[in-house]
Amino acid sequence: MRLDAALADILPQFSRSRIANAIREGHVLVNGNVKPNKTRLLGGETVNVSLPESAEASAFVPQDIPLNIVYEDDDVLVINKQKQLVVHPAAGNWSGTLLNGLLFHRPQLSNIPRAGIVHRLDKDTTGLMVVAKTIVAQTNLVRQLQMRTVKRVYRAITNGIVPYDGKIETLIGRDPHNRTKMAVVKFGGKEAITHVTVLERFDSHSYIECALETGRTHQIRVHMKEAGYPLAGDALYGNIRHPCSDEVKNAILSLGRQALHAHKLTFIHPANNQEISFNAAIPDDMKKVLSALRGDLTEESNHYEFSGSLNEDWDDEYDDEDDNDVDVIYVR
Repeated sequence: MRLDAALADILPQFSRSRIANAIREGHVLVNGNVKPNKTRLLGGETVNVSLPESAEASAFVPQDIPLNIVYEDDDVLVINKQKQLVVHPAAGNWSGTLLNGLLFHRPQLSNIPRAGIVHRLDKDTTGLMVVAKTIVAQTNLVRQLQMRTVKRVYRAITNGIVPYDGKIETLIGRDPHNRTKMAVVKFGGKEAITHVTVLERFDSHSYIECALETGRTHQIRVHMKEAGYPLAGDALYGNIRHPCSDEVKNAILSLGRQALHAHKLTFIHPANNQEISFNAAIPDDMKKVLSALRGDLTEESNHYEFSGSLNEDWDDEYDDEDDNDVDVIYVR
């Protein structure tokens, strides 16, 4: 067998990429000598492996980071994540993450992979996340996410006036022109489905609700950009020059992030198989933007006319069954 393949079989607790890197960096000796990954082992060799601690592993340290825990029992906890909080350590953010905070507040999570984290929110997206407190609960929640039984509903403010409710269904993958971004692609991407409901329309913006059927990276941000209505304040996918009143513009600038909040989270409890649901009111910075928009609303806003279709992938038969805690303003 090849050296890297043999070690992957012998040391299944480590990823193949980590083993391959260790071989290339000289941390693996075959009969006392450094050998390349493709070296063939015939049997009887002495192999010494000294895997250095990965940057990721060294980042898994407790840090006293304020967390808004809205629910907790023996199996799960639900948090309302604040903005400017990275969920998981990665290049450029090896500390000060949600994972570090979880390890401080609940040290027992050090025994769970990724400290029980099963899904993510972008750094500047606020709202609800569920964290597993046991291996069994984590496995159960991951399977629910794969089977799409976890329901996630977001509130967002978009640039432009979204004309009607609908469904956006595309493939999402890495932007071929900018690898730091995601994009709607024709080939090679992953299926992404977002259901959109318009809650309010204003002179220059819309307040919408997005129900995720899938959970792709930056899904709502990419889908709304593709539809022609990027999220307000989104520096990566939006339009900072979107025309609006000075009051609204200042409110969006003070937001300092995309106007996106994970408002509702529903899942099957791993221990008792009962559906459990949580709501988190939108944060104050988004309320400030909405207040500015509502104060800027004119009588003419009730008389918009639309022609053509928003997006060929939209389906206007979708209807949200629960308006939750907002007064819905229906505008023709």
